[in-house]
Amino acid sequence: MMRNLLGIVGVSGLLIAAPLSVAFAADMPLKAPPAPAPVASWTGCYVSAGWGYGMLDDERSGSDPTRAGSTSAGKGWLGAFGGGCDYQLNNTPLGPIVIGAFADYDPMDITGNYEDVFGDTHHGTQTERDAWYAGVRAGVLVTPKLLAYVSGGWTGANIDKINILHTDGTPVDGGLFLPSEDLTGWFIGGGTEYAVTWLPINGLFWKTEYRFASYDSYDQHYVHPTFIGSSIVHNDVDVQTITTSLVWHFNWPGH
Repeated sequence: MMRNLLGIVGVSGLLIAAPLSVAFAADMPLKAPPAPAPVASWTGCYVSAGWGYGMLDDERSGSDPTRAGSTSAGKGWLGAFGGGCDYQLNNTPLGPIVIGAFADYDPMDITGNYEDVFGDTHHGTQTERDAWYAGVRAGVLVTPKLLAYVSGGWTGANIDKINILHTDGTPVDGGLFLPSEDLTGWFIGGGTEYAVTWLPINGLFWKTEYRFASYDSYDQHYVHPTFIGSSIVHNDVDVQTITTSLVWHFNWPGH
């Protein structure tokens, strides 16, 4: 009898405790689930800074058809500074792609020996001082943090004044020179950009890019302090550069 009574009491206790525990649990505050990880997106703007190396080729001819042409082959270092904005498109046949626009400025010292087309007794130094670029790029996301792209657009450059010297290094006739020129043209290029995840700087990327720039042909007159010469020099200038830069994306997830 006592054992049956204890069993009844035990079952009754369980029946009473169960609803009480459910009601108590319902009154307790629920712990919020962890926030989802931010999704990486290339949509946004960035700035960049870096350095590189360039090579200039100037195919030159003179107004006198009896004279042979000449070539300047300059080379040297440059800085690379710029910025732009991108937009990521996800639903494309190629998968996620990125399109964007940018503007860059490269101070430089690309220098070569100028060979006079009107005689082998004169020479000088030809230097490209800087260049600007305004263009667009489009690329495929190989991974969410690695972009392979092509680029193209418009460019301008400055070629410094060329002082004409004798082979012994003395000025010709007291100061003969070819004037400084501002050039315009087009460029095409390509490169890669990827996230530097091993450094504790969110939004930091490393970009490497090659560019080929072709500038509009231009003519120059030799200039002397007392006159402008009648001889004309025709120039066709191409420049190749390769640069590596650190890029900071403003709105990369985690900012």
